[in-house]
Amino acid sequence: MKKFTFALVSLLALTFTAKAQQYVSTEPANRNVILEEFTGRNCGYCPDGHLIANQIMASNPGRVWAINVHAGSYAPTTYPNFNTTASATILSGFSVSGFPSGVVNRSTSAAQGRGSWNSLSSQQLNQAAECNVAGIARINPDTRMATITVEVYYTGNSSVNENYLTVAMLQDSILGSQSGMNGNPAQVVGNQYCHMHILRDVITPVWGEAVSPTTQGTLITKTYEYQIPEIIGSPNGVNVVLDHIFFLAWVSEQYQGTPTRPILNACELEKTTMTDEPIYPSIVGVTQVINATCSQTKDFEFELANIGTNSFTSIKYNVEVGDASQEYEWTGELVSGDKTKISFDMEVPFGTNAGTLNIFEINGEAYEYSAAFESQCDEWTELDEEGDVTSLKLYLIQDQWGEQITWDIINSAGETVASGGPYPHLVGAGATQINTENITDLPTNECYLFRIFDSNNNGICCNYGNGYYYIKDAQGVKFIESDGNYGAGETHQFSIHKYGDVVGETMSSNINIYPNPANSKIYVDGENIGFVEVYNSLGQKVTKVEGSESTSVEMTAFENGVYVVRVITNDGSVTTQKVTIVH
Repeated sequence: MKKFTFALVSLLALTFTAKAQQYVSTEPANRNVILEEFTGRNCGYCPDGHLIANQIMASNPGRVWAINVHAGSYAPTTYPNFNTTASATILSGFSVSGFPSGVVNRSTSAAQGRGSWNSLSSQQLNQAAECNVAGIARINPDTRMATITVEVYYTGNSSVNENYLTVAMLQDSILGSQSGMNGNPAQVVGNQYCHMHILRDVITPVWGEAVSPTTQGTLITKTYEYQIPEIIGSPNGVNVVLDHIFFLAWVSEQYQGTPTRPILNACELEKTTMTDEPIYPSIVGVTQVINATCSQTKDFEFELANIGTNSFTSIKYNVEVGDASQEYEWTGELVSGDKTKISFDMEVPFGTNAGTLNIFEINGEAYEYSAAFESQCDEWTELDEEGDVTSLKLYLIQDQWGEQITWDIINSAGETVASGGPYPHLVGAGATQINTENITDLPTNECYLFRIFDSNNNGICCNYGNGYYYIKDAQGVKFIESDGNYGAGETHQFSIHKYGDVVGETMSSNINIYPNPANSKIYVDGENIGFVEVYNSLGQKVTKVEGSESTSVEMTAFENGVYVVRVITNDGSVTTQKVTIVH
């Protein structure tokens, strides 16, 4: 593989005020952490090390990065072969007595057992950094050439006159075998293991490139061009998927034996895509915004990147979901290499539906670009209460790992109105415990979203105890329940209407409910009808049908009496009317 380094002095080392930094902060900060974990696919205890490293990263987002260094006797060359020359070199630089083990910011000359990683990371995170590191990797998807810019700014003085800058490429989401993989069930996919943050290559020399001066106020800028290989590893190499790679950069202090150590600070480089084409859009992640909206109108957003050479000033696009289609236009200025978030909303069908966003015009000229996504519109539970506020009760039967469980309820404004967890860790395999949560003073005439999470992505149902949960309303009626098999999490949406509002007379002239009195059927005419519900004199829902422009509700099975017909339109408005049934 080829690696190119620009040797221009103006790019390599700029000090004082010759050029302002673009990416790196000049404010003093504490150290971030690189955890180099020595691991292998034939190591039965290594998945437990992966789990511990993942937990440290999750507790310190954007400040800790684990690098899985596959090397040594536990790293086979069968597919997927993660062995590289760089991995072997790094392993040889430290005293390693067992697997898994690792070094935290290279603060020790010997690799440490996984039980000490958390405390060592905390020590480093609380230590003032001599410098800050930041930058960007621009990738041309057609040529697979990465242009990498790294900035180092010294907020203090290093103890030596020369430090070392290292840039490494890692890759996520590679499926393959792994001994003891059930020790980290979150990464088990079928009968394979999803390997994460694997060291694939080092762009600089393995122990880093010398940088100086290392005094307070110095800004150093380095630029590299790196040809991303199609495959790394021989034999049985693994494809390098551009969407799954990322780059880390760190500054280490000096040579101490073979390696450069300790690490003074580190960062993950921003990653973007660039081409040589004048007009070239890239859409990342058309996603549905998860919020409390008890209607079929859903909010979406996507990130639009300009990876061509010309600026964007206008973009026209349409969105198709099921049979629904809507056209939109964006105007502004998006310069080459920049990106922006764009939001839209549209009415979508119930259920899970495939969607397509199609750009058909850029800067007034025809263009073709499409991005697929998925939309979700679930039915919501309707609760009817008498007062302005009400209460709910959550019964959560946790599994053994209660510290992984949290939940909350948000309203239509996105505000958290209730939350709970984490819960205690239980002693004994498969232990369970009931937790009862009283949720009070919830305003009526509002839409809510209940969300439950599991930090280890395995729910509460199965391997570590038979957990589950349910929620009851103020009358003790169970209206949400789950078997706990929800992986990383799940949601339930519900609305609460004030009972007086439900039983009032019809408030919309656009909805016609007839006949009244009725015999075997009632009819509901109107536009944009989502559901029709019928309640008896006790306030109990006796039937619910999907709406259309002319909806009929079969009433033959119901006794004579007065019923409340409730019509919910797709935009969330509600119309009610009393109807007498006489057979």
